[in-house]
Amino acid sequence: MRLDKYLKVSRLIKRRTVANEACDAGRVQINDKVAKAGSEVKVGDKITINFGNKDVSVRVLEVVDTVKKEEAKEMFEYL
Repeated sequence: MRLDKYLKVSRLIKRRTVANEACDAGRVQINDKVAKAGSEVKVGDKITINFGNKDVSVRVLEVVDTVKKEEAKEMFEYL
């Protein structure tokens, strides 16, 4: 699954366009490498997002196309 779509589906970022802009600005990394919006996300990947003054790191546990709001937290774990 594309990185921007994963960020939206997992609700780490609310909108896909915002996720796309964060990727274009170089604020998102997969496994400690700067990632583009089209990068593939796989189970076990470490995603780090820079939100201004704080970083959020998560490990991908599940990759699914659609998920209910309550189940979105099960797609990743915070590191």
